Amino acid sequence: MSAGTRAPADPAGRRVLSAALLASAPAEVLDFLLPLWAGSTLGAGAFAVGALIAFEAVLSLIVRPLAGELADRFDQRRVAAAGAGLYALSFAGYALAGSPAVAFVAAGLGGAGGALFWVALRAWTGRRVQDGDGTSAYGTLLSAEGQGAFVGYLVAFSLLERGGYPLLFWLGCAACAVAAGLLLRGPRQEPARAATERRERRERRGAAERRLLPLMVVSAVTAAAEAGLWMLLLLRLQTDLGLSPNGIALVFAPGFVVFVLLPAHAHRLTDRVGRTPAMVASFAASALFAAGLAVASTPPVIAVLWTVAAACFAAQIPVEQATVAAASGGRIGRAMGLYESARLAGVVVGPLVMGLLYEEAGWAAACVAAAATSALGALVVPYAVRTLGLRQERKGSGPRTGDAEEDREDREGMETDTDTDTDKNAGTVLGPKAHARKERRDWYVHTVAFALGQLILWALDSSWLVRQITDGGVPDGERGPLVWVGRIWLTIWVIDTVWSWSYTVWPREKKPKPSA
Repeated sequence: MSAGTRAPADPAGRRVLSAALLASAPAEVLDFLLPLWAGSTLGAGAFAVGALIAFEAVLSLIVRPLAGELADRFDQRRVAAAGAGLYALSFAGYALAGSPAVAFVAAGLGGAGGALFWVALRAWTGRRVQDGDGTSAYGTLLSAEGQGAFVGYLVAFSLLERGGYPLLFWLGCAACAVAAGLLLRGPRQEPARAATERRERRERRGAAERRLLPLMVVSAVTAAAEAGLWMLLLLRLQTDLGLSPNGIALVFAPGFVVFVLLPAHAHRLTDRVGRTPAMVASFAASALFAAGLAVASTPPVIAVLWTVAAACFAAQIPVEQATVAAASGGRIGRAMGLYESARLAGVVVGPLVMGLLYEEAGWAAACVAAAATSALGALVVPYAVRTLGLRQERKGSGPRTGDAEEDREDREGMETDTDTDTDKNAGTVLGPKAHARKERRDWYVHTVAFALGQLILWALDSSWLVRQITDGGVPDGERGPLVWVGRIWLTIWVIDTVWSWSYTVWPREKKPKPSA
């Protein structure tokens, strides 16, 4: 967890991050498994599978604005808990489905549940942000989502062949039910209606949405290009380069690790340079990534390009979300609902358009089109941010919004949204010894997780560490994806060990950062 958020010292924040991790694990894996399950278990054809995926996406798109309104009117954690509950029912439906009709019902529940869950969690994160600096908080939330996806894929690859799809679906149901229970803990919080009503008296309803429109268009168009290019890259690795699923996983593994680890720390850079330069740099790097794919011909080069792109996405997405929250006019839920809808619309449309372009003009043309779209985003995003009318950023202290009167009113309104679990000393300086103790405690937790993971891999005869000790290595023909996951995890654990214990060997003070 990032030190820039309250989560480490705030039980409510820890529960929210844990819920995000638990729900994202099965949700991310479902995107990968759903077509395979529908084709093998239900005997569905390509059109039926596509219709099932599209139904979930379209329903989620429709529900997202409603989810934003609910998040503004009710306790965001309760709204997110309702979404997690629908997620759980969806996975139970998939586990019990024996016909396409039941599968469509499960898909509908999942689409609605995902909309409620993620919009409400992002609105809650924005509501907890102080002083307009939400990049750190949203980065920590994105990192929790990535960690959940990592755990989900590890469990799925480990258990799919042994327990089949029903076991994975029931595990997903249980994880989402636990996430709902975590979100329901703690006292009920009423939204800060006083601050919201005062803001809406100063500006007409819909003014904030009109200001956000250019940024949402940029987000939707670039998300479409990214999603389309991602789909084509998978096809290229499989067909043109002849890689197996294991080989494809190895190409994407370094970038995935970066995407999991970087968001919680990227705010240290983006807070210094400001929101606009950070977003421009990210879009420009995405353009270079797409252009580089047009000429890249070997998996190692593609892996390097993808790792750089993943680092840019890890920095860009929290900045976008924090900017939307800052410019929401007090209606963070509504703004997040519209923002999420814009990005999802791009993700739905992008693969269709890019797929058609690929069939008509080829791989290079598709890459050039994606690069041009990202470059256009880099050119337009400064105008989109200026349109929001946010206060000039103070480099090194994070972006600030509004005038002094609005800041005062927001703080008054936020008093009704403060959880009783909050640690009032969350923003104080940690002395050298206290910081060293915290780093050691975190290392103990990471080490227990690492040991349990290695135990699971050993039981599956896929632990690179155990095979290296007992057999002197792993033959090339036995190096499946789990072996490589264990090896990458070992590298991360070694780095974490050196970094965490360096505070014991060389104690140093931890400076305070903006709280969320």
